[in-house]
Amino acid sequence: MSGISAGALPPAVHPDNVALGRRYISSRLTWWRTLLIMTLLALLVTLSSCPACVQNPRKLAINFAHSWCYTVGLWLVNSYPQEWLNRHVDWRAQPMRRFLVSVGFSLVASLAVILLISAGSMLLFWHEPLSVLLRPQVWKQFLMPLLITVVISLFLHSRSFLLEWREASVRAERLEKENAQAQADSLRRQLDPHFLFNSLNALTSLVEENDPVRASRFIRQLSQVYRYVLDSQDQEVVTLAEELKFGEAYLFLQRTRLGEGLQVERHFPAAAQLDSWLVPPLALQLLLENAIKHNATSQRNPLRITLTLDEDARTLTVRNSRQARRLAEGESAGVGLKNLQARYAYLTPRPVLIEESAAEFTVVLPLLELR
Repeated sequence: MSGISAGALPPAVHPDNVALGRRYISSRLTWWRTLLIMTLLALLVTLSSCPACVQNPRKLAINFAHSWCYTVGLWLVNSYPQEWLNRHVDWRAQPMRRFLVSVGFSLVASLAVILLISAGSMLLFWHEPLSVLLRPQVWKQFLMPLLITVVISLFLHSRSFLLEWREASVRAERLEKENAQAQADSLRRQLDPHFLFNSLNALTSLVEENDPVRASRFIRQLSQVYRYVLDSQDQEVVTLAEELKFGEAYLFLQRTRLGEGLQVERHFPAAAQLDSWLVPPLALQLLLENAIKHNATSQRNPLRITLTLDEDARTLTVRNSRQARRLAEGESAGVGLKNLQARYAYLTPRPVLIEESAAEFTVVLPLLELR
């Protein structure tokens, strides 16, 4: 029987290796395509600047090599440094400074390339001393390459600006979609029938226990929770003070229901300036809700949640003990933390750190600053 036996099957190729290979092939094709364009451009410059060279193969080859070196050299020093400049001088933050730095760098680097190629051609092809480069008539010959450089440089700068603008537009659109999804998800969780049902049951118990003071406070806190959700849904960030105040209201509702089964500790500096820090709205509520949803609680074995503010590190750490409980199917979609990380990724390069062990689950939220 023909074919390959089960024991001789070739190993499966990992998808990451396939993607890496495709990127490598695409990069190589782009490199060869650019080289071909540069060669054709050099040939065009050679024929237009010296039509008589067609009848002299040696002179044609020398002029073509000269033009090819000019074209490739000028392209390299005006193209690849753009990526380096993008990391150090952002078009969006400082457009005028970026333009001046780019043009100045382009002219200096291009002049260096022109001098290097001219010196090489004088030594290798024309066998003349380098002192010839100091003659005024020779410097006039550099004007045309520099003019070409300015045109190429302006084209590349315009292209870089348009790409940055397009990327910023894409990021803004993606953030809008992620915010909409996160807000809808937050609203869905807050208005979840289980949360409302449990809250109403707790309120009923307070009424039956004839405790009007606690019942009245419970109603106010429940109203505050829903009002905050509705008021913050159109905001990208809120102050840490507002988020913590909302967290207090949310925890009050949960402690009323769970009693001593939920214990919360706070470690904040005495003079903490809570109004000077910003966080995405409902970020803290998401972490508190996840802790309560995924862990069992009881008076004998309470769920412990610790909030720690580190002003020096500019972080808010939410840590909870792990005593996992089984969730009903569909109760947890697993998108809350992903949405939170996506929103932070747009607002700051500092990531949301997630650490977990057998005993604890920890999330470190970066704090944003007012500017």
